[in-house]
Order: sequence, then structure tokens, then C-alpha cells
Amino acid sequence: MSKQFIVIGAGAVGLATAQALLQAGCQVTVLERGELGQEASWAGGGIMSPLCPWDYPEEVTRLALLGMARFERFTSELTAETGVDTEYLRCGMRVLPPFDPQVAVDWCAAHGMRYELSDDSIFLPEIAQVRNPRLLRAMRERVVQLGGRIVEQCEVLAVESQEGRVRHVRTSQGDFKADDYVLMAGAWSKALLGEHAQQLDIKPIRGQMLLFKFAVPPLPHILLQGDLYFIPRKDGHLLIGSTLEDVGFDKSTTEAARASMLQRAVVLLPALQGRPVVRHWAGLRPGSTGNIPTIDRHPSLENLYINGGHFRYGVTMAPASAEVLLNKVLDRPQTLDVSPYRWR
Repeated sequence: MSKQFIVIGAGAVGLATAQALLQAGCQVTVLERGELGQEASWAGGGIMSPLCPWDYPEEVTRLALLGMARFERFTSELTAETGVDTEYLRCGMRVLPPFDPQVAVDWCAAHGMRYELSDDSIFLPEIAQVRNPRLLRAMRERVVQLGGRIVEQCEVLAVESQEGRVRHVRTSQGDFKADDYVLMAGAWSKALLGEHAQQLDIKPIRGQMLLFKFAVPPLPHILLQGDLYFIPRKDGHLLIGSTLEDVGFDKSTTEAARASMLQRAVVLLPALQGRPVVRHWAGLRPGSTGNIPTIDRHPSLENLYINGGHFRYGVTMAPASAEVLLNKVLDRPQTLDVSPYRWR
């Protein structure tokens, strides 16, 4: 009989992990506290790269690069199996100053990333984007196709353990029991674990985004300056983001953030002047020190794993993180050094 898993959390990382477990022959039930994919995975922009990757620790870029390398095949297979176009597009990203050109060029050369350096910017032609809501829809359909069970509006209230093992999870829809449990509850992971958190370093970091609509895409590629980015969709929608705010579990939007992003955005793209904001929203990222996630077995509960704390790059890292977790669960060799992702 195949092993039974409960996956807690139905964001991009949770669904990718559920899919990997199902494809390995496991039985999987996914528990989601709200609606599937409506938290950080939905709220993000879908840039398939760390912003200015040369500014991040190697532990982040190593996992992100593996995810980026896997993503085109991952999304093409999703579309082939489900019929849902995720709008994965290798459009490139132009980075405007301030940045250190020599540091950027050295990093690109060391990591095999193509670049085009000009007087006022660096262009990374291999950077792609994906449309998060469509990706999540495709991932949901694939999990169901593979025989996975998804239970929404099912908040995990407690992890009940005995003698070093999780016995069951207590939820708003009753108790759920399996052989093994994988926690991917995003910003809520630490709070959900309660006494079992054991110094887990994950907390909510709010990010606010703005959406505009043009008749045709106003930019041919992603544009980045500092922490402000523009993501043009094929249908003329333009996403602008985003903020980094340590405000706890508060998903409200603010006029101050809206005004600040608009003021900076109009300078770079004057066509935004006077154009109405179609939508303004916020999401809670699972913040972690250095953006480094935890992908590991629990230190004292042998049948509990975590795949969390991906901060800004859960979607980008999702296929790679699922692969790392699956290799750990099945005791298979890893394709990269996973020691940085141990429970810290």
C-alpha cells in the first residue's frame, strides 16, 4: 500500500510538492485554511528570478536557478495535461541603476546567465514570467487529475503528537491522519506549529501591488529599479510592485504605499500619468532570514516535514523545492547541497 501524506497549505510550493508526491506513487490530501492559492502565491507578480540575483546569498540563487531551469518544462507539462495556459513567457528583465555593473557581470558570468550591458542598464534576456493565478489553476487541476484530494476552508488548529511522531492534525473540519505530514502554510507556518516550532524562522512580510490595463503591453519586458518592478502581461495588464512591510498578519492596503509606488512608477513610465488603478492588493510573504527557505524533516517529530519560508520566491523555487523535499522523504540523492535549508 502506498504511503499517505497530508500536505498543509495549497500555495505554489504546496501544490508542487503534492504533485511530486503523487507522481512518486503516494496518496496525498491537501488541507487549505482558506481558498486554494489565494495567499502569497496569488498575490505575487510571477517573476522567475530573484530581483537583482547578484544581491542575494548563494543559498537563495542556487535554489532559484534550479527552479528556473525546471520551470519551462514544468509549465509546458501542466498546460499539456490540463489545457490551462500559465502564460509562462521568457520576456527578459531590464535592470536600471542603482546597481554595481561589475558585480552584476561577474555574477552572470559565474552562473552562466546571459546579459547585455549598456551605459544605463543591464538586460537579462533569459528571465521569464508566469501568470500566478493561471499557474495555480493548472496546478490544482493536475493534483486532482493525479488522484490528490484537496480540502479547502480547512484550518489546521493543532498538530497532535505522541512519542516523537505526529498522530493527527486537528482542523476546523475534524481530525486528519496520515503516515507523514508536510507543512507548507506560508507565513502561518510558525504560528500553526505552536510549541513544535523550535526556533523556526518564518514570519509574515506584507507586499502591496498595483494593477493597470493598457490596450497593448506598454513594455516589452520586465523592468526593475531598486525594489520597484513592472511586469507586462500579454493582454495589456501591467503589474507594479512591491512593498516590504513587517506589520504582522495585516493584509490591508495603504494609501501611503499606493502613492509612493505611483510616484516612482510615473517617472519611469510616463504613460501611467492619470491612468486609473484597476486593482490594489496586498499579500503576506513567508519571510525568512536572507530569503533562505527551510526544507527538512522536523528535528524531533520524525514524520513531519516542512517546505517553507521562501519569502519572495516561492513560485520561482516551487519545482526545485518540491524536488528537494521529495528526495529527502524518499531518501534519494540530492542534486544540490541542501545543508543550507536544514531546520535552523
